[in-house]
Amino acid sequence: MTDATATAPVRTTTGLVRGLREGPLSVFRGIPYAQPPVGALHLAAPAPALPWDGVRDAFAFGPPPPQSLTAGIPRPAGADGEEWLTVNVWSPQPGAARLPVLVYVYGGAYLTGSADGPPYDGAALAGRGAVVVTFNYRVGAEGFAVFDGAPANRGLLDQVAALRWVRENVAAFGGDPDRVTVFGESAGAGSVAALLAMPSAAGLVRGAIAQSVPGTFFTRELARDVGARIAERLGAPGASAPELAAHSPGALRDATDALIRELPSYADRWGRVAHTMTPFSPVVDGEVLPVDPWTALAAGSARDVNLMVGHNRDEYRLFAMLGGRYGTTTEGEAALALRRFGPGPHAEDGYRAAYPSADPTLLQELVMSDWLFRMPSERLAEAQAAGGGPAHLYELAYQSPALGAAHALDVPLVFGTLDNDFSRMFFGGEAPADAVALSAEMGEAWTAFAAHGNPGWEPYRTGERLTRIFDAPSATGPYPQEASRRLWQDVAFSPLDLGTPEPVARS
Repeated sequence: MTDATATAPVRTTTGLVRGLREGPLSVFRGIPYAQPPVGALHLAAPAPALPWDGVRDAFAFGPPPPQSLTAGIPRPAGADGEEWLTVNVWSPQPGAARLPVLVYVYGGAYLTGSADGPPYDGAALAGRGAVVVTFNYRVGAEGFAVFDGAPANRGLLDQVAALRWVRENVAAFGGDPDRVTVFGESAGAGSVAALLAMPSAAGLVRGAIAQSVPGTFFTRELARDVGARIAERLGAPGASAPELAAHSPGALRDATDALIRELPSYADRWGRVAHTMTPFSPVVDGEVLPVDPWTALAAGSARDVNLMVGHNRDEYRLFAMLGGRYGTTTEGEAALALRRFGPGPHAEDGYRAAYPSADPTLLQELVMSDWLFRMPSERLAEAQAAGGGPAHLYELAYQSPALGAAHALDVPLVFGTLDNDFSRMFFGGEAPADAVALSAEMGEAWTAFAAHGNPGWEPYRTGERLTRIFDAPSATGPYPQEASRRLWQDVAFSPLDLGTPEPVARS
């Protein structure tokens, strides 16, 4: 890289950095916000980054955290290296511009993810007049396994450390530290919800956007049991964190992947968790995360934070398609899914009555979408309103050519990253013109929300439930999934625990 393409140095709390001029933007990649969590810091809370002398080149993304290999996702480029905890900044105007700030938390089932993926390129969003920040945080056992002697929710603590870095440094990049909005999708949305309930994150953000909030949070007892099984696969049953930390991150990842392959065998011990792809979720440990987000928000924990939350209409279709099972669900499989994941002992009858024309594939898609994402998201808006905080609700209903309104479609639409392999999974090729227009609409709503807390439609209010329905064209109206909402209205999204009974398939 030559000096001709580099930006002027920007001073951070740990030293000077220079990025690259990319069109109208200044882009800085791979700036450490914490020390590498290895050696004496393995399985520890994040420690502040160490200062450096001179000017540090911020030209390349930092290496991603250790990744689970079970999801079939290729290892990210630059996967070697230990400086995982880094931030990236896209800025229209470094200096004193005081622009709104959007900070993204990636998803990936709490197992995979890194900020260097093409879907998370911040250029289009930053071009709308915001400073965009992405960052890496620990996933899998590194970030979410509970081991005696280690802090719980290390991945969430990484996120707090990154937000603290933003608070302390973003003004130098042209951002307004008093107008920071954190946004995330899937596990990133679950993380955003958790941050709103965490005392250590209080005051770090003015806004929060949660895109497809997972309903899965764990009790400490369930998470400790999962951690104990990982230790067994490491050949260290009963080991505490200091002993486990002596194992390499790769060994810890491999032990986790071995457990994931055995998840169905734990159905009678871990219940619904055994039928997901991940043994991790944020842990309600009473310290880092004192209570679940729905309880916290209803008690007013985020009444001073602007919240936007939503889901996609056909969430589960992505997982069914990736598993090669979409359209092949039998009556027996649909019935078992309704009993296993539905709201209470009469869930099967309730869904069949509410959706009388639904075939087995749709019934399974509905209950899985509702349990995993749709109802937890709607209920988060409900909790925020009950706690006296501002909330806006949306549903993405746009039907992409290949996957409908499946899980994660919102990522390329919001970021405006419509020309990569990830987006082509939804569009089957080049994004059609109506998707391009919808992407611009959603990008404008997200940046407007970051700027002044109003994405362009009326807030959610209990009883009224106004919802922005993103489609071609979009509209605002009553919450569109009322049948499902009524089925779930008396069910609390409380942390999953040990010993959940496992339904038996009917012949």
